[in-house]
Amino acid sequence: MRLFRNNSLTVVLLLLFGATIVGQWLTGWQVATADALQHGRAATSLMNYTQSPEFLSSVFENWESEFLQMSAYVVLTAMLIQRGSSESKDPDSPPRDADLAAQASKPGAPAILRKGRLARALYARSLGIALFLLFLLSFVMHWTQSARAAAIEAKDHGEAALSTIAYLGDPQLWFESFQNWQSEFLSTAVLVLLSIFLRQKESPESKAVAASHAHTGD
Repeated sequence: MRLFRNNSLTVVLLLLFGATIVGQWLTGWQVATADALQHGRAATSLMNYTQSPEFLSSVFENWESEFLQMSAYVVLTAMLIQRGSSESKDPDSPPRDADLAAQASKPGAPAILRKGRLARALYARSLGIALFLLFLLSFVMHWTQSARAAAIEAKDHGEAALSTIAYLGDPQLWFESFQNWQSEFLSTAVLVLLSIFLRQKESPESKAVAASHAHTGD
């Protein structure tokens, strides 16, 4: 029970992820089956749909925007301020991560901080780097699977298909990306601003309920 309590946030989020991606998978297959029958084609099996560019493209299109949002947010909050927001560091507080070489000797400090200046510099930015790499990987998967889907559609209409490289310049790819990116940045900006004036009791994403609107940080 303690194991679940200590990891309950991750467990619940992963369960929600599992339930929703299965929902996307099953409903997407139903849509693809209905579309195939409408156009006089044989319906694809559920397992074949799992490997289809339509399904993979839609999955990675969404993952791409989420990882872009998170990587940008992690990096921007390290550099920029929104006074009064729980999502911002306090501009009047001293730097939290100054002199990492000295902080490496603190009890419980990650051992990598004692591996030299380069190791410290990389580790100090490792979260942003990891999220950005996940964004790049998701973007590549979205791009290549969208190119495959476009090639299949072009073939069905007797048209010449673009190569994967050429598809990188196709407006459809960027339309799919931008429509997700803009919503991620908007929702993040709304969270930053609403957290100045609104509260969520006991949430680390909110200031204390009794904190003043001017208080910045958690």
